[in-house]
Amino acid sequence: MRESISGSLPLEDNAFVSEFENCRFPNEQFRHADHVRLAWIYIRRHDYKTAEQRMCQSIRGFACNLGAEQKYHQTITMVWMRLVNLAVQLSSRIDNFLDFAHAHAWLLDKETVFEFYSRELLMSEMARKVWVEPDLKPIPDLQSRSMALMDN
Repeated sequence: MRESISGSLPLEDNAFVSEFENCRFPNEQFRHADHVRLAWIYIRRHDYKTAEQRMCQSIRGFACNLGAEQKYHQTITMVWMRLVNLAVQLSSRIDNFLDFAHAHAWLLDKETVFEFYSRELLMSEMARKVWVEPDLKPIPDLQSRSMALMDN
């Protein structure tokens, strides 16, 4: 597990966020697990809406800084935020990213998004530019589910 997170693992959370947001984190070290870690940090520090906005802004800014603005993908960024948020809700007491990643190893599999999206839809230009709802199955949402239970 350590080797799959090695890009940002040596850095403490605050240092990682600062390096990333200021576009000083080495691109060649920024892996999928680092995306998940950044989402985990934002979600734990902010309300969900703010965390999602910061994630989108940070990833877009990082891509632009590299001259690769076209690589930014709105739907992929947001679906991973929603999946990480679900896992945080399920494990809110875990305060160490390695423990969180171990408890939710499915988040480290980039193919997980294809449980919810067809490749055709997710790789479309529209999905790259704006949020597109999944076409295979909805993303689980514990907050909506608990609100519905409270209404009954």
